[in-house]
Amino acid sequence: MRDCTGPKVGARGAARWGSRPTFGRIALGILFHIGRYFLLLRDTFGKPERFSIYVRRTVEEMDLLGVKSVGIVALLSAFMGAVITIQTRTNIDSPLIQAWVVGFATRQSTILEFSPTVISLILAGKVGSNIAAEIGSMRVKEQIDALDIMGVNSAGYLILPKIAATMLINPFLVMISMFLGIFGGWLAGVQTGVVASDDFILGIQLGFKPYHVVYALIKTVVFAFIITTVSAYQGYYTRGGTREVGISSTRAVVYSNVVILLANLVLTQALLL
Repeated sequence: MRDCTGPKVGARGAARWGSRPTFGRIALGILFHIGRYFLLLRDTFGKPERFSIYVRRTVEEMDLLGVKSVGIVALLSAFMGAVITIQTRTNIDSPLIQAWVVGFATRQSTILEFSPTVISLILAGKVGSNIAAEIGSMRVKEQIDALDIMGVNSAGYLILPKIAATMLINPFLVMISMFLGIFGGWLAGVQTGVVASDDFILGIQLGFKPYHVVYALIKTVVFAFIITTVSAYQGYYTRGGTREVGISSTRAVVYSNVVILLANLVLTQALLL
């Protein structure tokens, strides 16, 4: 009788061929994580605990995740506004372009892209890694399992206050960033002499559309949701020890940044075009 089992390979060869990633395996892995991510969201919003508990924890998270990020946001915004102003002025060589264009370009760059998107990417590194490390440490120490045994909705108790906190406080951080970015640009332009104060202020005022601020805040709220949920997902499903907690923190930052950039493209096409 013919042997229909196929060619025989050694254990080392089988491990080598079996472990080689394929497009189908990668696609299944992506779909698995997407599905588990949405299941985690269902558990997060599905079984709420007492409202008073969420309010208290949300206020605590707003201080931890938002208020303590004001310093880095302010510093980055002021210096980036100054850099945008100086670079814009030094790249304007044509005498036909008026000086007020510097203020206009600084305002548009700051409101439309820098403050909502770049600051969110920075917060993904600071806040996202913090969330993933905190929840991941609780997972490896079996504290989340203890909450589940006591009948507490661990996903809702740990993640929902963080979502509410970031979606409430991040728009204020971005508005601070907008103001300091434009102010930093004005200060740098005037102090270095690259643009007159009146010209810069005229550029800020010309063609201003309040909808652009609304657009930036909408993006900020969406990005805040992405940062919190993606980071919480990485921390919630951490397995192993302290090394895996660090890996989860790194993945939280990387994946949050990737999803933010994709969402930025979709929101820009949907809200501006």
